[in-house]
Amino acid sequence: MNTGRRIAVVLMNLGGPDSLQAVRPFLVNLFNDPAILELPQPLRWLLAQLIARRREKPARENYAKIGGASPLLANTRAQAQALEAALSGEGETKVFTAMRYWHPMTEETARAVASFDPHAIVLLPLYPQFSGTTSGSSLRRWREAAGAAGIDVSTHAVCCYPDEPGFVAAAAQAIDTALRQAKLSGAPRLLLSAHGLPQKTVDRGDPYQHQVERSAAAIIEALKRRDPAWSELDHVVCYQSRVGPLTWLQPYTDAEIVRAARDRRAIALFPIAFVSEHSETLVELDIDYRRLAEAERAPAYVRVPTVGTEAAFIDGLANLVRAAVRRPPAIASAAGARICPAGLARCAMQAVAP
Repeated sequence: MNTGRRIAVVLMNLGGPDSLQAVRPFLVNLFNDPAILELPQPLRWLLAQLIARRREKPARENYAKIGGASPLLANTRAQAQALEAALSGEGETKVFTAMRYWHPMTEETARAVASFDPHAIVLLPLYPQFSGTTSGSSLRRWREAAGAAGIDVSTHAVCCYPDEPGFVAAAAQAIDTALRQAKLSGAPRLLLSAHGLPQKTVDRGDPYQHQVERSAAAIIEALKRRDPAWSELDHVVCYQSRVGPLTWLQPYTDAEIVRAARDRRAIALFPIAFVSEHSETLVELDIDYRRLAEAERAPAYVRVPTVGTEAAFIDGLANLVRAAVRRPPAIASAAGARICPAGLARCAMQAVAP
């Protein structure tokens, strides 16, 4: 990728409060996003204030359990540093981080990118599977922020990479280790746990569930290649973090933990839709779900770490950047072409303007 040009790579993520005092404004930003609450203003802002007020106390308690702040920014910056190193020697490439709901916010990052004055930009959400509520929201906000910052250069956006080989290899390696540990206590069951979405969001054509299942299939195949012992691996794709009265994607992870325990299966759980540790892995998976597994007397509960800065994953991200800059400026999947079935109307390549 030695183009002789300055390339800005923007890693996009959710963000998280950097103090307990930041919890409420973070929640307001989250629920004031039209991709999260599809309501007109000012109703959305008023409801965001109400939800944030109600959820602040339990959220603060969760962050207090992990040191009083989200580790997501530090983890994302570590990934940015590793990615920049992987791309060194291939022209002047600088990797930035842009968070959606807390600092550094997308607008701050856009101004920093404008100061760098790149010849081209690669937008790389740290969500392997596309949803309009995550990557879609981040890409739309970037378009607005880039316009306000006066950025007018070629922009290449990677909307999704659910079966990117580096991501899959890093996941399979970590899962293999966890399965071997779990197997010491009994026959293992692998739970591939993704953040949930309201079922109505998927019914409207959001491709997230399809892409989670695509990731799962690729990881299971990689595990089989690693060891024939996993050729008949007992595994389930499930969904965590549901809130409110709506029906969310099922099966629910907590229900699958109970079922696995009652089946006397040793549980290995991998957060398939997260690439960094944060409150939903460190609290929900490591504390709440572990407590549930122990209460149900599961033979074992082994939580697989996220791929983080594993070399295979970072090399995969570097390959995504290299491929993106070789394509015309647009939003595209890792493959460069649409990977969503035709019926999914909210596929990024159909629903998100470049």
